[in-house]
Amino acid sequence: MTTERWVRIVAGFFVLLSLSLGAEASPLFVNANWLWFTAFVGANLFQSGFTRLCPLESILRKLGVKSACDAG
Repeated sequence: MTTERWVRIVAGFFVLLSLSLGAEASPLFVNANWLWFTAFVGANLFQSGFTRLCPLESILRKLGVKSACDAG
């Protein structure tokens, strides 16, 4: 898989996780402050769309994961 796919998977996972932890129906760790984590992930995705600077993508490249351009 490419770095772009990994970024989408991890971002989606963190958004769903933090929303479930912030929801009142969640039996574990219910706290509205988890929604700040959702906002952080969204803000990071938003800024990376303009700046092309994504910390997770940088980490994945250092670990040897190929980008879509490299995968051909």
